Amino acid sequence: MSQRLRQTLAQARAQGHKLFIGYITAGYPRRQDTVPILLAMEQGGADIIELGVPFTDPLADGATIQHANHIALQQGITLGDCFEIIRQARANGLQAPVILMGYYNPILARGETRACAEAAAAGADGWIVVDLPPEEATDFLTACRSHDLSYIPLVAPTTRDERIPRIAAVADAFLYCVSITGTTGKGNVALDTLPTFLQRVRAATQLPLAVGFGIATRAQAQAVRAHADATVVGSAIISAIDAAEENHRAQRVREFVEDVSGR
Repeated sequence: MSQRLRQTLAQARAQGHKLFIGYITAGYPRRQDTVPILLAMEQGGADIIELGVPFTDPLADGATIQHANHIALQQGITLGDCFEIIRQARANGLQAPVILMGYYNPILARGETRACAEAAAAGADGWIVVDLPPEEATDFLTACRSHDLSYIPLVAPTTRDERIPRIAAVADAFLYCVSITGTTGKGNVALDTLPTFLQRVRAATQLPLAVGFGIATRAQAQAVRAHADATVVGSAIISAIDAAEENHRAQRVREFVEDVSGR
């Protein structure tokens, strides 16, 4: 785990602070928008940032993030560009941990060891790889750990109780708990079943639990924070960008994150 991510999690635990994690697709809506938006997210209260790596078949994402991926790919955004974006954001003062979120194929094409080395050198802190289950991630985990990067596994409501400990065993930072069975931006967080779901996961780990999928408003985020250690918001941030005028996208993101994070 990177020192930056370790400090963020330790400080939150010591202060009883519930973390806010914001997502943005790299290169959306324009390549030059991403660094200002990353900085705006941090200014608005994002404790950790997920930077989406554009991919042709984002199977876990709904229409909003699928569209953002499509537009970013049309501009030629690659995994290497994601590293450069993080590097530029760090040079401009970004302090929050950055987790690269995406799919396995771009990592495989670049090479797991090379991808992890370049990610760490750029200032990234970890990965969420949606379609790489822990049981098949042995080599990738080795590459991550050799460069102080965290591998953030996902747990779904449909995950069997006997499998949850195996998933938790590969994590060193936090677990990403998918609140609903479906894609991002589709439906609302399942608040009625969330407490039971998180109890099942907590039985297997003492690591923080982040909840994502279906969180779009301050009220929803507050309700999730009552049970989880972190909330993840993605599609709603993309929608906030879409609703903003071209020259006010970063400002709109900062205002939106301020509201939803409760900062």
